[in-house]
Amino acid sequence: MASLRQFCTDRRGTAALEFALVVPVLISAFIGIVDVGMALYDQLQLVNAAEAGVRYAAVNGWNSGKIQTAVTSATSLSSIAASPAPSQSCGCPSGSGVAAANCGSTCSTGTAAGTYITVNAQYAYTPIIPYPGFGQPLTLTAQSMVRIQ
Repeated sequence: MASLRQFCTDRRGTAALEFALVVPVLISAFIGIVDVGMALYDQLQLVNAAEAGVRYAAVNGWNSGKIQTAVTSATSLSSIAASPAPSQSCGCPSGSGVAAANCGSTCSTGTAAGTYITVNAQYAYTPIIPYPGFGQPLTLTAQSMVRIQ
């Protein structure tokens, strides 16, 4: 009975046991934080690629193939795609975006409808570990629009 009492009151090894219980939780949290950070970094690169496409269009005008090339070559992401393909449309600026209009028509502000180019970019991000409820891979998207003259 004395040895059982001594065993129950002995505190040696408590820190090691607590460490063994906490380490898996800390490692899981660390991996999740790194994974989210990598996804956010890739999203920023994707936004920069879409913006590179509209910068090309603003300087050089409409050329779908070259705009797509500008998007795919603007970043180090290997499987980036300009998808859906860049599009050209006419519209009038409004408080919530660009309202569709016929090319050459007059907007409510009295100005002529402008020509807009919309560039999209997509990237398939594969997380470090699979997360329940999320598809594999995750599709990251970005879109940018510019008015050209």
